[in-house]
Amino acid sequence: MKEQIQASENQHLKIIKYFFEEIAMLTRFTGRFFKEIIKPPYELKEFIKQSYLIGYKSFPLVIITGFIMGLVLTIQSQPTLAKFGAESWLPAMVAVSIIREIGPVITALIFAGKVGSSIGAELASMKVTEQIDAMEVSGINPFKYLVVTRVMAATLMLPALVILSDAVSLYGAYIGVNLKGDVSFDLFVVKVFEKLTFMDVFPALLKTFFFGFMIALIGCYKGYNSSKGTEGVA
Repeated sequence: MKEQIQASENQHLKIIKYFFEEIAMLTRFTGRFFKEIIKPPYELKEFIKQSYLIGYKSFPLVIITGFIMGLVLTIQSQPTLAKFGAESWLPAMVAVSIIREIGPVITALIFAGKVGSSIGAELASMKVTEQIDAMEVSGINPFKYLVVTRVMAATLMLPALVILSDAVSLYGAYIGVNLKGDVSFDLFVVKVFEKLTFMDVFPALLKTFFFGFMIALIGCYKGYNSSKGTEGVA
């Protein structure tokens, strides 16, 4: 019995130790990122390429998700508001909900699933096949070329994707409103912007920069520091 308790305590200590080691290494990795980002040379071509791959290639998935999100939220909210005779509030309610929280969070989750995992797998496979070591031998700074460009591209592309997703979500909401009613597009837009304020839009957009930064940074960290073999890639 004592041996089982001792083994359990040792396991817990290992988990705690691993957690704090990961925090320390990630902090060091982040510090190196901010150090490398200001040092020339700047990998502009690779940054543009990653912006295309991360931003443009994620566009269809984000648009489909955004449209469904706006449509479903409207359809689900309409019966409840109809019971209280408050259907006229539906466009404003859906717009505030999507732009404040639902749009940025859902888009960031989709972004993390697609972009974060792909970055981690790509860098991990390069680590396992020693391509990163080959870049260092060739005189190329692999951290700047692989990590800095991807993190910067994700940081700038996610806000743009969120803006597009919000716009498509509102269009989905417009279609949802007209499934059981007859609201003109002009009236729908007026109702949407009637309740939206600057403080609804700005904080929601600002936090997407941090979402994109953390998603790409963690993906790069896990891939860049992966262990050898297929298990490390996974």
